[in-house]
Amino acid sequence: MKPQQDSHLLRLVSRFLKYFLLVLFGFAIAYVMSITFGAVNIAIILPFVFDWVWRLGLILFCLIAIAVIFESLR
Repeated sequence: MKPQQDSHLLRLVSRFLKYFLLVLFGFAIAYVMSITFGAVNIAIILPFVFDWVWRLGLILFCLIAIAVIFESLR
């Protein structure tokens, strides 16, 4: 009997989610460190970062939903 394997889409989405969360964690650490040491230069790029994070998060959520639907149909 062959063990049930995840689809390529589910593995791809899980890898995207892992790196997305790592990037968010990295930005959080960079923001806290910049505030701690008094560097306010990172605050200038925050609106652009939030805009891209919002869009990428929405795309990632849609990919997760598609992967869940495909896995449930399989």
